[in-house]
Amino acid sequence: MWVCSKLWRVRIPGRLWRRLLPASGCHGTAASSYSASAEPARVPALVYGHHGDPAKVVELKNLELAAVGGSDVLVKMLAAPINPSDINMIQGNYGLLPELPAVGGNEGVAQVVAVGSSVTGLKPGDWVIPANAGLGTWRTEAVFSEEALIQVPSDIPLESAATLGVNPCTAYRMLMDFEQLQPGDSVIQNASNSGVGQAVIQIAAALGLRTINVVRDRPDIQKLTDRLKSLGAEHVITEEELRRPEMKNLFKDMPQPRLALNCVGGKSSTELLRQLARGGTMVTYGGMAKQPVIASVSLLIFKDLKLRGFWLSQWKKDHSPDQFKELILTLCNLIRQGQLTAPACSQVPLQDYQRALEASMKPFVSSKQILTM
Repeated sequence: MWVCSKLWRVRIPGRLWRRLLPASGCHGTAASSYSASAEPARVPALVYGHHGDPAKVVELKNLELAAVGGSDVLVKMLAAPINPSDINMIQGNYGLLPELPAVGGNEGVAQVVAVGSSVTGLKPGDWVIPANAGLGTWRTEAVFSEEALIQVPSDIPLESAATLGVNPCTAYRMLMDFEQLQPGDSVIQNASNSGVGQAVIQIAAALGLRTINVVRDRPDIQKLTDRLKSLGAEHVITEEELRRPEMKNLFKDMPQPRLALNCVGGKSSTELLRQLARGGTMVTYGGMAKQPVIASVSLLIFKDLKLRGFWLSQWKKDHSPDQFKELILTLCNLIRQGQLTAPACSQVPLQDYQRALEASMKPFVSSKQILTM
């Protein structure tokens, strides 16, 4: 189809127009602050046309950049992480799948370059993050509708802003929404070295909660233990230690946890349940082991344990955009106060995406891969 505006006359294939460019289109008054161009700009983006192994199906392509309509915002992507949910989405194993072809990436931070004439809440220079998953952040520039973006302060570290919208939000909501925890209460979690796990440790510490953090054994376990304790973890134990009878000694000087956070499933989740206090809750938000949660009948009957699930995308559907913005601002305040830092990150140029994808899928990776533009 041909799309006309005061800026560009762009020919865009129908399928790309529907999925790779913003749904708001190019109608309306174009941003006067963006200079005219005789030819449509083309920008690098990581695109996948079918589901499969990310290392094989993701390709670096040049996409035509849409014109800026009245309610649109032109942004330059600054940094975008590779999260497990991004990998799952490309593989086709996720609860939300965009139509194909699609640009990868659900999270990241961008800077506003220009705005349409109807945009009132953003201006050039502002930092923004996606309001919802599926926006496609693995690209250098893009045109999005104003409502698809949320402004964040530009005085926080770049890596914190790039990793703000998914993992810390998930951690905060799970700590706040399932049990009425008080300072001094304890929380147990597995996958404690994950992005969510590290955020749980820090937010829990800020709330006065004590954490028991389960990780897989590895050659550099002491290094990992020291890092997690530097974030505020009280106890760091391996999956093997979790299964030992000596675990009960842990609760001689701290209360049994009323909240367990499960990102693994399988035997690990069963062991988390065994440690919960009567009436406690286990919240499952991931399944790294690709095995079902197995709950003992006796634990459910005699300890009245509760099994719940959490998915941030569903939370957003059930709450207003203003409530999500309030959550983001709460987390930004923790960042400013030095109580919440980004996970250990490795910045990788967009063109080296193959290396970043491969690293993100290796076991025992302690560094989140962040694509820089």
